[in-house]
Amino acid sequence: MLMTDEAPLLILYTGGTIGMVETDNGLAPGDDMEARVRWALATLPPQRQALLRPFEWRQTDQLIDSSSARPEDWSHLAGEIAACHRDYAGILVLHGTDTMAWTASSLAFQLQGVDRPVIITGSMQPLEATDSDALYNIETAMRFAAMPTLQEVVLCMDGQLLRGSRARKWHTTDRQAFTSPNFALLGERKGDDVVLFESRGLESRQRGAPRFELPDYTGLEERVVRIALWPGINAHRVAQWLDDPQVAAALIEVWGGGNIPEDIELAAVLGRAVGQGKLVVAISQCPYGTIKIGHYAAGQLLNDAGVMSGDDMTPEAAWTKLLHLVAQPLEYADRLQRFRASLVGERG
Repeated sequence: MLMTDEAPLLILYTGGTIGMVETDNGLAPGDDMEARVRWALATLPPQRQALLRPFEWRQTDQLIDSSSARPEDWSHLAGEIAACHRDYAGILVLHGTDTMAWTASSLAFQLQGVDRPVIITGSMQPLEATDSDALYNIETAMRFAAMPTLQEVVLCMDGQLLRGSRARKWHTTDRQAFTSPNFALLGERKGDDVVLFESRGLESRQRGAPRFELPDYTGLEERVVRIALWPGINAHRVAQWLDDPQVAAALIEVWGGGNIPEDIELAAVLGRAVGQGKLVVAISQCPYGTIKIGHYAAGQLLNDAGVMSGDDMTPEAAWTKLLHLVAQPLEYADRLQRFRASLVGERG
């Protein structure tokens, strides 16, 4: 095993826009991505090349557009990282942007306690496109990936380092496509300098041997549902999801600070699901701020039904956390306790 201060980085390529090329039929995955990345890095000024640690290259067996990613892909990716992480100073995952925040959240829960950087990045434009952001993102991520005090799963785009379990894609085309609504940046690039805000990291909280949890997610996406309320939603529609015996958990996206319609039948559906041992969690449809169940009369029904608060969690983090808990052989009380806890800095 190589010592961290001597080890190279690993770049793990999974697909996405970053590796695509123009064809007669539009953008499609290009060949020999490793050579293309090495060539691009070689175009950087020598003083910036000197700041980059050597890296080894791998790619997943099947490259995918991230919009086609499934939970089982997260399982395979986490397993591959867990199997080899000690050979590298840091891991850099090249990934499509559409579901990058979902992958980052899932990896954070699976790789709890990781003692080196796991950084996910990609680009809004292909590597060779005019004015592409790809090289800038790869270079920045490589700089952060060599920092031993960064010990968690993070997302790096457009010079910003975001906690993986706090990130969201927020723009369809802008280079700064990701945001962290309820948590400050973990790091930032200014010019040629990269700065890590160590006091915000998980290093002190997760110090010690990794406690990875790598359950098999295959087929589990049917067991966790996500329901965003809309004006006029009725109990019958919600019951169609929650009464399904396959469903083990549900994420309910409510209004404002934690409100639902004053509908006794809807509350009864939620309460019935909780009574059946299903994890039912509420978060706000508002991206910023938190919820406080029962603060308004319109939200008291959630309290009465036994729905848990997701506080200020992102939908991506809340849903992947529910999936992660459902995937493990835990008693219901243990699942409740672990959801309420902040495992990887995913909630306030």
